Amino acid sequence: MREVFGFDAPLEVMAFAERDEHVPEVDPAYRFQPDVTRALLAGFALNRRVLLQGLHGTGKSTHVEQVAARLNWPCVRVNLDGHIARLDLVGRDAIVLRQGQQVTEFQEGILPWALQRPVALVFDEYDAGRPDVMFVIQRVLERDGRFTLLDQNRVLTPHPFFRLFATSNTVGLGNLNGLYQGAQRLNHAQVDRWNIVATLNYLPADEEVAIVAARVPAFAGAEHREVLAAMVQLATLTRRGFAVGDLSTLMSPRTVISWAENLAIFGEVATAFRLAFANKCDEAELPIVAEYFQRCFGSELGLTPAVNAPP
Repeated sequence: MREVFGFDAPLEVMAFAERDEHVPEVDPAYRFQPDVTRALLAGFALNRRVLLQGLHGTGKSTHVEQVAARLNWPCVRVNLDGHIARLDLVGRDAIVLRQGQQVTEFQEGILPWALQRPVALVFDEYDAGRPDVMFVIQRVLERDGRFTLLDQNRVLTPHPFFRLFATSNTVGLGNLNGLYQGAQRLNHAQVDRWNIVATLNYLPADEEVAIVAARVPAFAGAEHREVLAAMVQLATLTRRGFAVGDLSTLMSPRTVISWAENLAIFGEVATAFRLAFANKCDEAELPIVAEYFQRCFGSELGLTPAVNAPP
């Protein structure tokens, strides 16, 4: 555990010796949050169902994928948007060619396909799924996880190394703060079936600075660390403003990375900031955003700041 993830955990986690096409690529710049990583590793090691929730941009889905990548564990991610139907998960009859003849045969959906393989299945945007789709998943969440294919009169037993994870912006309570349109209230009986519910928060400022520097090569040098620190400080202010109700939106680490990328393109902090975040804000909240900018950079948002992008 210390060698792979950099910290200890009271678990022995098996890993696959070889990679296959479904194993995610390792991202060396990814920063793990130990408490959340331990929860995910319990899911991999002990076959626990893990639901990971948190605000956007915290890296929830990526966290699961990067744990799987370091274990060489095949991982398949499914976005439960409104277009995912029950048949997509379970399967359907399809017309195929067999020896030049058209025949009808059953094509497995993603759920029975993954259930029979050593695969970590990740349901992304879990709280955006349609109610009829969510009930399909409910049986798999139980301890034995057997799944019945009614059309085939078959009962599928999960592979010993099948694992199930999910990520959500809410914890099944719906769109309470107005940020996540389309988020559904989840059936409490289903939420209760998740063995572990972990919360992923934003990283400490110094680690977020390191991530931005790793993602945007133009800012990799130590001479740019002060600029990045001011950018992350501003992002932190927006998150605090959102928490107390001053702002209706906030800057995620993804937005900070976009800001740095825009800065490398346009060469001006204020211009890059407007394009990455300020233009998304409610007009009535722009004075607050401008005040945050002035506090962090010592210049007005409408002016060209003294700090410019690296050559």
